[in-house]
Amino acid sequence: MKFLLTPNKKVYFASDLHLRMAPDEASRQREYLFVQWLDSIQTDAEVIFLLGDIFDYWFDYRYVVPRGFVRLLGKLQELTEKGITIHYFTGNHDMWLRDYFSVELGVTVHRKPEEVTINDKTFLLGHGHNLGPVTWAERLLNAIFTSEVLKVPFVAIHPYWTMGFGVRWSKHNREKHGWAAKFRSIDKEYLALYAREQLKRKHYDYFIFGHRHLAMDVQLNGNSRYINTGEWVTGDTYSVFDGENLSLQSFRGDTKWLEIG
Repeated sequence: MKFLLTPNKKVYFASDLHLRMAPDEASRQREYLFVQWLDSIQTDAEVIFLLGDIFDYWFDYRYVVPRGFVRLLGKLQELTEKGITIHYFTGNHDMWLRDYFSVELGVTVHRKPEEVTINDKTFLLGHGHNLGPVTWAERLLNAIFTSEVLKVPFVAIHPYWTMGFGVRWSKHNREKHGWAAKFRSIDKEYLALYAREQLKRKHYDYFIFGHRHLAMDVQLNGNSRYINTGEWVTGDTYSVFDGENLSLQSFRGDTKWLEIG
């Protein structure tokens, strides 16, 4: 993908809202806040990248749309109709998103990391799951959840049962692994390690991922940076590129992030 920004226009990156993560009222408040953010950036946004796990669980059905999220879905459609380009990278919680967003909302969906050129800067974008060191158990689960064969019997089950299963699975996974592993050192950050490995093959000015639930701005070398957009469950961080410079920001102004290097 290549973009040449219109003067005074910007590109925005955000991830990890985990909408429908209990309690329901807290999820609705996150949705309200995120829609307010989208309202605030629509005057200068030319491209918006949603880097996955916008939902804590999502499944595209042929005739059924999961309950809730109408404010966000309506806002995304409104923005695309105004000419703002929106790209959605699926995460590990919303990997079963298929064509609803593209057909109904005009949003382009990606299921793997993509190289993007914006003006004269090169980016590698993605959610961040299954990048860097991956255990055999994680590979097995990914193979199961991405299997087109297994989707056939799953989609045939009534949504009452499958939606309940998906929400419970997400909750169980979070209780088992926690919300976000504490930062120990940059040498143990698997997405930073992944970015450094990619730099051995090809130069990128910026690597931008979500998934980690910890906003950070890492200087990888003299001319390459890794940005993690953080999350919107306990924070409100996002990244913005103005055509020349990339920065992390907080919508309400009170969320901090790590700056390394």
